[in-house]
Amino acid sequence: MTDTSDMHDHALEIFDDALAVAQSSTEAFDALCDLTQAVVGAKLFTIMTVDMEAGVARRAYTNDPVNYPTSGTKPVEMDSWFEVVHDRHETFVANTLAEIDAVFPDAELIGQLGCGSVVNLPIIEDGQLVATMNILHEEQYYTPARVAVVKEVLTAPAKRAMAFAEPQQRTA
Repeated sequence: MTDTSDMHDHALEIFDDALAVAQSSTEAFDALCDLTQAVVGAKLFTIMTVDMEAGVARRAYTNDPVNYPTSGTKPVEMDSWFEVVHDRHETFVANTLAEIDAVFPDAELIGQLGCGSVVNLPIIEDGQLVATMNILHEEQYYTPARVAVVKEVLTAPAKRAMAFAEPQQRTA
């Protein structure tokens, strides 16, 4: 398969199969992580859920539990990132460590992990932000073409994985 859309279709089929047999939110997000790595690439992949009533965000999934564990919550910060992702429901992109440092307090760790670019894809349900899918790679990695793939190919699977995971996480 050399055609990009054929590769995406194949990766989506693998995702569909994995989601169909998933028994936990971790397995659903593993499938989404694998899909993301196959179609656009990611060194670090996380899912952050958002509880606006409580004003907190929680890391629900990570492919790097040593550096980014899934424990605890952090307060939702009302900043420029929040305006883009929460208020406008737009994808946030930063392609240098300096841009990341302007909005994320853990930029130093991000850089130590060999990452210098990020895409935060909002996961929207019923018009509300419920989570973000966060993918990171080296500086300048998320070109406009890759960001387009994130939006076009990964939005629906991210919603599906989140819909599967939500009931699992309520009982966890």
